[in-house]
Amino acid sequence: MKRIKLALFSLLLALTVPGFALAAGGGGAPIVLVADTRKLDGIMAWWANLYNESHLYFTILTVVLIPTIGVCFGIIADIIMHWIGLDLKSRDLAEH
Repeated sequence: MKRIKLALFSLLLALTVPGFALAAGGGGAPIVLVADTRKLDGIMAWWANLYNESHLYFTILTVVLIPTIGVCFGIIADIIMHWIGLDLKSRDLAEH
């Protein structure tokens, strides 16, 4: 029981002492994350403005677009491979 109390006290001390130290200061200044849109136009300006206005909408749109673009690229690659004669749908696996 004494070891548990000592461990908890040590943990409490380790977590609270840096906040009391003079070197801790007043904490860090808040960081503002914005995209520089001064030299952008078209879709890039729209994308940067969306990032600046709402990080939530930017995240949702990014999460939706990345898999969609991946599927489109995969379909295009499949069409091109079929067009040049690579048929991966009916191949036999060499690993038995």
